[in-house]
Amino acid sequence: MTHHVAILAYDGLCTFEFGCAVELFALERPELGVRWYTHAVCAVEPGPLRAMGGLTVQVPHGLDALARADTIVIPGWRDPAEAPPAALVDALRAAHARGVRICSICSGAFVLAGSGLLDGRRATTHWRYLDDLRARFPAIEPDPTALYVEDGGIVTSAGSAAGLDMLLHLVRCDFGAAVANRVAQRLVIPAHRDGDQAQLVARPMPDAGGDAIARLLDDVRANIRAGHTVASMAAAARLGTRTFQRRFKERTGVAPLAWLVRERIALATQLLESRPLLAIDAVADLAGLGSAESLRRHFRAHGLPSPGRYRRHGGARTLPA
Repeated sequence: MTHHVAILAYDGLCTFEFGCAVELFALERPELGVRWYTHAVCAVEPGPLRAMGGLTVQVPHGLDALARADTIVIPGWRDPAEAPPAALVDALRAAHARGVRICSICSGAFVLAGSGLLDGRRATTHWRYLDDLRARFPAIEPDPTALYVEDGGIVTSAGSAAGLDMLLHLVRCDFGAAVANRVAQRLVIPAHRDGDQAQLVARPMPDAGGDAIARLLDDVRANIRAGHTVASMAAAARLGTRTFQRRFKERTGVAPLAWLVRERIALATQLLESRPLLAIDAVADLAGLGSAESLRRHFRAHGLPSPGRYRRHGGARTLPA
């Protein structure tokens, strides 16, 4: 069955966040060879709706259309201090009770918080709003570093561009890594940034050390099976070990070896999905993780099922609860 996505629109619409959701779910993608999403844009209140940049938006559906959704996307919110309308709260609670996946980008987390749907859950939002979220909604466990957080069928993302990482995560869950990678290529963005990668990078503008690290990332990905260590990577970047570790974390948000393991796990999941006859030991070897036992151990540490179970169920998108 086709997966149906409802994208909310509201007066004061955040156009970037809204555009990200429309780009991911409304654009037809026949080249992927899968039954792509259907979508509906749903107005929170009667229109025409004003949007950032002086635009006005005519929306064809109202909140009643949420009843047909499999996923609901809240693309930001006009003011974190403003409580969501009662009709929207009721619609979101009803959707969650039906098992609908509900996602927010940036300040959209405050809609979920105001609906009570984040109580007792981990969540994130833009780093500028985290203190406000923590103070106003003490029942929520805010994550100050994550790009996106999934907890009990509710997915929240950090600032605007992190919404793309979250939306690609949804595609990866629904269609697998190979399809998500092709969508990322079309968007010209990284295919996979883990949800717990840091929001804040201390030095976002590249310097000479940063350029060396960028080249190193490409080299390591191209030779993922090699016996990389912090010392060998630092030498390749022509940096001292301590300087390398500091600059690597500033650039990527994670420590070098943690990044390396994630890259190897990402490759292993792709191999499990795309090469069903490849032995688990061979998958582990090609991904640079050594043995099937090492692969299982790393999958378990990252909250994934065993490689065999992952493969049997066609990847993360169809794993039973």
